[in-house]
Amino acid sequence: MSQIAGWRNRLAQIHPDHSRIARSAVWVSLFALIGKSAGALKEMSIAYRYGISNVVDAYQLTLTLITWLPATFVAVLSVVLVPALVELRSRPKQEQAKFLGELDVMAIVVGVAFTVLLYFSWPYALDLMARNLSDETRVMSRRIMLGMAPVGIVMLTICVYAARLQAREKHVNTLLECVPALVLLCFVLAWHDAGSPAPLIWGSTLGFILQAVLLGVLAGRADQIRPRLSFSLSSPQWPHMYRAVGVFMIGQFVMSLATPLDQYFVAGLGDGNIATLGYASRVLGLLVSMGAVAISRATLPVLSELLSAGDNVRARSIALKWSLFMLAISGVVVVVAWLLAPFVVKLLFQRGAFSAADTVAVSSLFRWGLIQIPFYFSVLVLVQLFASQGRFKAMAAIAVVNFAVKAVANFFLIRWFGITGVVLATGVMGASSFVCYLSLTLSDGSLENKKAGPL
Repeated sequence: MSQIAGWRNRLAQIHPDHSRIARSAVWVSLFALIGKSAGALKEMSIAYRYGISNVVDAYQLTLTLITWLPATFVAVLSVVLVPALVELRSRPKQEQAKFLGELDVMAIVVGVAFTVLLYFSWPYALDLMARNLSDETRVMSRRIMLGMAPVGIVMLTICVYAARLQAREKHVNTLLECVPALVLLCFVLAWHDAGSPAPLIWGSTLGFILQAVLLGVLAGRADQIRPRLSFSLSSPQWPHMYRAVGVFMIGQFVMSLATPLDQYFVAGLGDGNIATLGYASRVLGLLVSMGAVAISRATLPVLSELLSAGDNVRARSIALKWSLFMLAISGVVVVVAWLLAPFVVKLLFQRGAFSAADTVAVSSLFRWGLIQIPFYFSVLVLVQLFASQGRFKAMAAIAVVNFAVKAVANFFLIRWFGITGVVLATGVMGASSFVCYLSLTLSDGSLENKKAGPL
């Protein structure tokens, strides 16, 4: 009984900031579970309808190219925006509405620019990325690109609305990430032509549009702001945004090349390999979202608030504790996932055109991909700390180092291990990232003279 009482006392003494992070992480994990379950159903339906075929090759290659630049910008904007919007909460409503209206227009303009650039550069991108794929696959990719072009525009709008919700510690945006998957699932199941890419095109495009509409409504309810679209950039927040986005964008742009780099190497192995890598990556994505999305979205608003108040010591202490905790807990997750890999892949995909041999191939690739998980989970917490501190130059430098490590590892490992070398190289990159972030965090003595608080 005394031991139980001791545990109760220790729990009661946990700082409220840890409780806020844990509570938010639980909600985000729950929403991510629902969302990724929808994603799993979507992948099951695609595997049933298409198997490992050139339709899936074309769809996954096209989706990667369409979302590459927007996703890079979203990765930067989501990290930079949340701390900025947390700070903006102390400003008058009129100032908040003005900045958000300008931000909405900027998101649309950048999205349109990316889409136009992609349209005119598409033939060259296919020559580079799909050099060993069949002519039929290349033609199909062009058709899919024309139908899914709006996705790149909508992604940036979704990012703005999601950041507004996250800054208010409202995590329903995580739940709504299931909307594109559910819409795509309905189209794939309802379509009668088994070999047509049309349901993939319509399902993906309309799913993202619906997600954006729902997020816009909920963001307005959360912050009670109805911004009007404005083409001016006169808000005082823009100079900081320019500097932060500009510096961080360099590193993130370099890191965004990792996925096309993987597909470049894998495409050289012939048809079917991009699909195999895509299925394995999607199963890994289901696992990653349960921890990584939860902890990153739960910690960023809390760390931003602490640093905005000048409590740097407590912010760093909390980040280090959660980073090491995620490293330990994810090690257990990796062991369990390794054991369950064949069963999970079979349950998700093995039906219709997806054969038992395909299950073996995807399971093997998924198992080797698990090497990246502990590093990825742990680094995400430190990334939120660096973002809250505005250390975007350091983040950009680490991103460049990580991509260099990834490129060199890909070059050698794919020659030694084939397609397995691609996921092994991602694990090497994750280890490099962890070492860089942890070293800089531990060596940063400049924070010791700042305001301290209870840990």
